[in-house]
Amino acid sequence: MLVAGVLLVLAGFVGFFLLSGQEWYVRGAALAVGLVAGVAVGLLSAPGKGFIAFAKDSYKEVRKVVWPTRKEATQTTLVVFAFVLIMAIFLWLSDKSIEWVIFSAILGWK
Repeated sequence: MLVAGVLLVLAGFVGFFLLSGQEWYVRGAALAVGLVAGVAVGLLSAPGKGFIAFAKDSYKEVRKVVWPTRKEATQTTLVVFAFVLIMAIFLWLSDKSIEWVIFSAILGWK
């Protein structure tokens, strides 16, 4: 049944291009009918029904989420920015230290 849905979608696309001499709304209607029919048949198949059940369960789970307040989100964002700044400084110092050790101390380049 899922294959039939895919074939209907493909038929809509083929119809769109085969009707190139027709008005835009005829071509668009062929495409829309193929897409809608294909999606409807796909959703009525076993994988489609499983997808619908998954989507419903996901929606229920999202409703259970406790979203942070504006203050909590701002504080968390500031902590992340501070951590990134500290890591950038640490990595820059590490890079310059290794550069100095290799080029100045070991190789003697200036």
